[in-house]
Amino acid sequence: MALTNDEFARQYGPWGLVVGASEGVGEAFAHTLAERGVNVVLLSRRKPNLDALAATLRERHGVETRVLAVDLSESDAVSRIVDGTVGLEVGIVLYGAGADSSPAPFLSRPVESALAMVQRNCVTSMAVAHHFGAAMVERGRGGIILVTSGSGLRGCSNMVAYSASKAFDLVMGESLWAEFNPEGVDVLSLVLSRTDTPALRRLMLAMGQIDSLDTPVPGATSPEETVARALENLDKGPTYLVGEKLAQSEQYFSTMTRNEGVRVMAEATRSLNTAAE
Repeated sequence: MALTNDEFARQYGPWGLVVGASEGVGEAFAHTLAERGVNVVLLSRRKPNLDALAATLRERHGVETRVLAVDLSESDAVSRIVDGTVGLEVGIVLYGAGADSSPAPFLSRPVESALAMVQRNCVTSMAVAHHFGAAMVERGRGGIILVTSGSGLRGCSNMVAYSASKAFDLVMGESLWAEFNPEGVDVLSLVLSRTDTPALRRLMLAMGQIDSLDTPVPGATSPEETVARALENLDKGPTYLVGEKLAQSEQYFSTMTRNEGVRVMAEATRSLNTAAE
């Protein structure tokens, strides 16, 4: 049975931390928390976007907000997050940053770009889960949602660092669930398929696959629907695949060995690259 807003705020409030709040799923999650009466810490690199969102949330829902402009790939990211939330009882965390806006072959970029992805998606996310998870376990309530990707279910060409980092988040979330759930803390690895975010629209526009940034992505799940499914399944854990197509795809791959599945993905990527040439 769905929680009322008051019940939700008691279980997952009084503050929520949304990592990657400037747009897409993070922005939609921030709106949903505020609608349910939870104060929100908004975190991303883009402070102007966060300031605008914070003002909207305060005006519409009367909640308190706090803005943290942090680059999650920097070595001081965790200390800045900890310092920026001192004195706040954070009852829910969404870690939704770390998209790969321009897939490319592994060797076509300096290794530093891959290492920055690992820092952002793995090192910082683990430290955030450790810091806030400790307080949640002590209180015996709370929730952590790690946004991962279908790309992390098996190896993919042109997405080496991204796929690997999302696989890390997926298994980390499942492992945290095994430890935290008996202590009253909900953990969910939220596996996204194609989601109609501004980042995806920008990528598709650059690739000539849509006509403008106002064009919806065909067959994609909206950020709002993604957030709704996440909260519906937060107390069920440990893993939820968003979208019927992703669930069907995973069922298809379940009939193969892991090696066969990776080969199928590699061939599909080669076919797409050939068609684009």
